[in-house]
Amino acid sequence: MNYAEPSLRVLPASTRETGAVVLVLHGGRAQSTDPVRPAQLAYRRMLPFARAAHRAVAVEGAAVWLLCNRVRGWNEPALDAVVDASWALREVERRHPGAGVVLVGHSMGGRAALRLAGSGPVRAVCALAPWTEPRDPVAQLAGRQVLLLHGDRDRVTSAPASAEYARRAARAGAEVEHVVLPGTGHAMLRHAAEWHARTRDFVTAGVRLIAEENEHRSAP
Repeated sequence: MNYAEPSLRVLPASTRETGAVVLVLHGGRAQSTDPVRPAQLAYRRMLPFARAAHRAVAVEGAAVWLLCNRVRGWNEPALDAVVDASWALREVERRHPGAGVVLVGHSMGGRAALRLAGSGPVRAVCALAPWTEPRDPVAQLAGRQVLLLHGDRDRVTSAPASAEYARRAARAGAEVEHVVLPGTGHAMLRHAAEWHARTRDFVTAGVRLIAEENEHRSAP
């Protein structure tokens, strides 16, 4: 089935060159071919994260892209969320050759971000209340910086499951941290400032890591 194209909301770097892109991925559903609309909550809840990251890293030479998927579902075995995020990564390489990527994803978007951690330009992944399954691969996380944030009152995705995923990722060679935020649920509304601050700080560190790598590559 053919769907509408995914789209991007681009918050540009404030420098002449864009050395990094923070790609933000929204949540969705296990199964749905309904189109995503920017007015939908899953997309809108990622806007504050994108804006907070942009305020922190635009001056560091990083753009922030918020992806709007074609459809709302993960849709095994099609993996539509992964297909759309892969398209966005190709757009990064096309528009900003050599730029590194920090992925930020919520729920289904977190699962897609973790799945794509091994893609060439990706250096770090922040997964917010991620949907993880016991058989999800982790080998692609080797050598990547990974942060998993989960609320202890989440009734949609499982904090213990993401903790187990973090343990498997660490054994696979990821530099991973798993943080449980007390008193918060899947929507990340309670203690929102802490969600935003932890994500912003991780993204900033990832962008600076990319800048260091770029400097090493360009050194004589």
